[in-house]
Amino acid sequence: MSIGKAEYARRRAKLIASLPEGSLAIVPAAGEQLRSRDTFFPFRQDSDFLYLTGFGEPEALLVLAPGRSAGEEILFCRERNADKELWDGPRLGPERAAEECGLCDAFPIDDLDDILPGLLEGRARIYFTMGRFPQLDRRLQGYLRAIEQAPDGGGAPEMVDLDHLLHELRLFKSAAEIRLMARAAEISAQAHRRAMSRCRPGIFEYQLEAEILHAFADAGAREPAYPSIVGGGGNALVMHYCSNHMALKNGDLVLVDAGCEYRGYAADITRTFPVNGRFQGAQRALYEVVLAAQLAAIEQVRSGNHWDQPHMASVEVITRGLVELGLLRGDPLELVQTGAYRQFYMHRVGHWLGMDVHDVGDYRVHGQWRQLEPGMVMTIEPGVYIPMDAEVPEQFRGIGIRIEDDVALLREGTRVLSEAAPKTIADIEHAMGQGAFQEALW
Repeated sequence: MSIGKAEYARRRAKLIASLPEGSLAIVPAAGEQLRSRDTFFPFRQDSDFLYLTGFGEPEALLVLAPGRSAGEEILFCRERNADKELWDGPRLGPERAAEECGLCDAFPIDDLDDILPGLLEGRARIYFTMGRFPQLDRRLQGYLRAIEQAPDGGGAPEMVDLDHLLHELRLFKSAAEIRLMARAAEISAQAHRRAMSRCRPGIFEYQLEAEILHAFADAGAREPAYPSIVGGGGNALVMHYCSNHMALKNGDLVLVDAGCEYRGYAADITRTFPVNGRFQGAQRALYEVVLAAQLAAIEQVRSGNHWDQPHMASVEVITRGLVELGLLRGDPLELVQTGAYRQFYMHRVGHWLGMDVHDVGDYRVHGQWRQLEPGMVMTIEPGVYIPMDAEVPEQFRGIGIRIEDDVALLREGTRVLSEAAPKTIADIEHAMGQGAFQEALW
């Protein structure tokens, strides 16, 4: 299960076709990131570069040069080096990299200063995202100054941000991408199921996180798509809590927001469940409100609807539910209009999902909410968070609940990629009960 060479070629061809006449695009690879002294973080390729090439090495650069007679697609990458490969692993080298990636031409990255300035000459525009690769920014600025100062030159080309053109392509997922995302979601759903089955009072949040990471790696997804959130009790009220160092207490809920990355594509799933395996009265009532809001939002993920409709569906259900439970007072419609719900539901219902967990793509087009179309993948994740000092009935204080699924909009309709993760109260309690039963047998 992977992206084929022909699909990468189609992506590059689409981007080239979108470039105005006389322009050129530059897309760099990610660099290795120092962790401490002489150790590095695990290398993760830049998503834009990976999307266009499938090439997984650092110190590389893709140039798309429409109209170039010797080939419109040029890769710069590291040469083979026996001494360095002995320590750091094999490299493809320019010739083999060009062959495996289906590219027209490739050169050593060390020859960049000799070759790239000539590719820039005579171009009207250079499409490149400034600010993310400072060293390359400086090199390009040096090339452009030299072109500008050349006595018989036509002046330096204009620099234009590439993000809009490239990210518009990435927003719409192909069938192959949907398959990879479905696999990432399936692995992540099984990890959540494992966490439910292993949860019990007294274990630490990081121990539950370890169960999740084990499930990821065991299924071939060695890296999480983002730092896992395992927040027991009041820690669930912190949106991006990831310390994961506290013991889980009997009677509390635990919020687990975790997803793996599988072959470059992210999953993003959140489940909230009782540490002891049984929802209590206030927990149960509030959970049902959030679940109803999520189902209402998913129902609005339809072709022709706009981006804000799922969010507003969740807002309306949560506001009505909070009024019924006595956490808000007043007319639900007026409370929605005034934004009174935001003290308990302060984020939007979701975001784009793809190669990045918060994936690229505009949410508004020409000032209007974007229309939903087949090929888009998003999260749907309403939540309710009741601070300890909130002026609400005491039994609700300190409860944080979020329910998140990965939802793909296809030509044939909506598909919840993460549906294997237990979500209803009955299914969650059953999954946790099965774990307790197995532990008793051990």
